[in-house]
Amino acid sequence: MREIYICTDTITGLCSALHDAWLENRNGDAGIVLRGRIQQQLFCQYKTVEETDEKAQRLQRMVKRYLGYNAYWDIYYALLSEDQEKGTEVFRVMQEARNIPDSRKIMDHLGNPDVSKVFAMSRSVSNEAHMYEEFIRFRELKNGILFSEITPKSQVLTCIGDHFADRFPLENWAIYDKTHEVFLIHQKKEGWGLVRGETLDPDAVSEVSDGEKGYAALWTVFFDAVSIRERENPKCQRNHLPLRFRGDMTEFGPRSSG
Repeated sequence: MREIYICTDTITGLCSALHDAWLENRNGDAGIVLRGRIQQQLFCQYKTVEETDEKAQRLQRMVKRYLGYNAYWDIYYALLSEDQEKGTEVFRVMQEARNIPDSRKIMDHLGNPDVSKVFAMSRSVSNEAHMYEEFIRFRELKNGILFSEITPKSQVLTCIGDHFADRFPLENWAIYDKTHEVFLIHQKKEGWGLVRGETLDPDAVSEVSDGEKGYAALWTVFFDAVSIRERENPKCQRNHLPLRFRGDMTEFGPRSSG
């Protein structure tokens, strides 16, 4: 009977599920499903995973040791994707790595459909994270915190944390992932971290500083002024800046009547 492991859609949850699946069914048929997205199948036994940092770290150390750091990062990024089958696909890649002479070259075997799928998921998440490094717009709140909201498909916050910590080490800032309801928080001169289970206060984050209002207006005017209407190419613009990113960008927001 096929074993199905149920976990939350987090790195800790997925790595814990992979840990248990590998420990109990490395030679068998197993699957990983996300909590709240279960579609019951016949002849399957479902198990709810006990999720711990210890399990996740043990799994990550094993992947780094036997599959190498390049494969580890491909797997890490794949587990951040929106694909509901990502856990099962990664488990199959781990199984396939045992069938080749050098397990550290598993991600070179793109002829294998599971390897190809994990590689594609990793590439998609990496590309989305790179775009958010370019397109995130902060606004200064009245309390001095720099705040931004994004609507990503994948869970990219951990992918962009170091980038913005390097850019704004002396600022208190926060990025809110509206899709997954997670905050990326940075305290000046400190590291960054994720905060889950907290609710966004729309009124608090809408109260921007007086200086922010002026800079937002200037940026919008500049954006409009540098555009040459006769040479606008909407199709080319969409290729470089997809429409789904624009709702959270200052220059595409409502214009001031003043």
